Amino acid sequence: MIKYSLLTILVIFFALNMGGANFGASFAAAHGGKILTKRRAQLLFIIFVFLGAVFIGKPVSDTLANKIIPREYLKLDVVLIILASATASLFLANRLRVPQSTSFVAIGAIAGVGLYFKNLYTGNFLYMLPFWVLLPIIGYFLTFFLGKIVYPPRKSNFWIYERLVNHKDRLRKFIVIASCYNAFSIGTNNVANAVGPLMGAGLVSGMLGLLLIAPVFGLGGIMFHESLNTTGEKIVPLGLFSATIICFVTGTLIIIASIFGVPQSFVMIKVAAIFAISGLKRGQRTTFANPVTRTTYLTWIITPIMAVTTSYVLTWLRYGVFG
Repeated sequence: MIKYSLLTILVIFFALNMGGANFGASFAAAHGGKILTKRRAQLLFIIFVFLGAVFIGKPVSDTLANKIIPREYLKLDVVLIILASATASLFLANRLRVPQSTSFVAIGAIAGVGLYFKNLYTGNFLYMLPFWVLLPIIGYFLTFFLGKIVYPPRKSNFWIYERLVNHKDRLRKFIVIASCYNAFSIGTNNVANAVGPLMGAGLVSGMLGLLLIAPVFGLGGIMFHESLNTTGEKIVPLGLFSATIICFVTGTLIIIASIFGVPQSFVMIKVAAIFAISGLKRGQRTTFANPVTRTTYLTWIITPIMAVTTSYVLTWLRYGVFG
């Protein structure tokens, strides 16, 4: 009974931390562009994360339940270890106010268990690796080339600025839609990070897990909202057109990954797209010299490693020392 109570607490806290990490990346464009207030962004985030999880969340849940480590290892104690390791890593990132990859942290925590038992599905890692490497790069360059149509202002693109000014209100509405599209895409992929281990252990079915955890995930945008300002304001102020490009590119790439059942970092793609706009507006050297940029990259490296290490050590303690 104590273990199940602890599991419930960990699932809730993990989902809240994931929601907080993804909320800033999802609505930074609309908030940074002064289009949505924080409260409205939080409400829309909850709604569209839920819809994304219910409609397209199952393929990624199946991957995390069955395709990282053999399912027989996903017992109650192991699920507790996975959730504790992933939650600690994400909580650190949220306290640093840096948006973090919830998918990589979750995969790292599961992989730590597999490393201890010397049983990982390496073939599935090789299948997912191109998605993990290429999608943020594609997001960066696609945003850069689309943004270059407008930035910097010049004689050949002046007509675009005239159109933007004349249709400013319509564009603002479209950015809200695009931000909701981002939240939907997050639901299709990242809610599974909590559902997958539970599903693998036979504690919930995939759909029931998505229905229960998606709302809690959405509420994380209220509890951990500090990263909204980090991505939306401290890297580069986002204009209406650049915000639209970022939302469209990121959401589309994440949904593609979700359809193929690949746990993918929404945050990395989104921040890479923001870096591309910053590079156009401020220059590449200034962008990558930004302290926020450096902190973001450092945190992206440290927290997955922390998840793997913590998971491995806790599994060793449970099965190697006290087994």
